[in-house]
Amino acid sequence: MKKFSLLLVLFFIIFQSCRNEGDDCDNILCFTPPHSFQFEIIDKTTGENLLTNGTYKPENISIKNVLNNNEQVSFNVITENNRNVIVINSIGWKTEKVNLQVKANDNLIFSLYVDAERKNEECCSYTQYNEIKITDSEFEVDKQTGIYKILVK
Repeated sequence: MKKFSLLLVLFFIIFQSCRNEGDDCDNILCFTPPHSFQFEIIDKTTGENLLTNGTYKPENISIKNVLNNNEQVSFNVITENNRNVIVINSIGWKTEKVNLQVKANDNLIFSLYVDAERKNEECCSYTQYNEIKITDSEFEVDKQTGIYKILVK
């Protein structure tokens, strides 16, 4: 009986030490969403935000993905502290290429091309941006905030 108990305990210990390969990530909390794209529409001459001064209204802005049958892309306009920043949160949740046209009052303000690749390494998924390109307008990037300042003539 002692041998049986000893074998049972030994058997239990051996199988407790065996783990599936996928179990390595079970105890790691990791959520890395893609970063949002944020834009200020700025008058190139005066430096004024064109949403703040009323030249453009949020309800007159449209964003469409020309690579996906001109599908409407959701966005928000953050008005906190009268900053008026356009925010797009939907890019990079999956591997994708998008070519967005941002219009105000049916006039093209700028185009945004993004080649995003969703990766999974060391138990965490993240987005790698292979290419980000803004065309049809001059722009600057605020390196501290990551906000693109689109300069409109």
